[in-house]
Amino acid sequence: MQKFVNATRRFLRDEEGVTAIEYGLIAALIAVVIIASVQIVGTGLTNVFTAISDALAAALGGGG
Repeated sequence: MQKFVNATRRFLRDEEGVTAIEYGLIAALIAVVIIASVQIVGTGLTNVFTAISDALAAALGGGG
């Protein structure tokens, strides 16, 4: 019984698992921010290239 109590105390004091979870949460948060940024930039680039395409088509007389 004493071994079990000692093992339980060691487990509760061990913070390595908590640190790993924190790093995992930080990595997940960074991934979400990167994905959102790429989507925003991608939408912006689509709008820029559409505007350039429209401007070139108008400059060329509407012929494609």
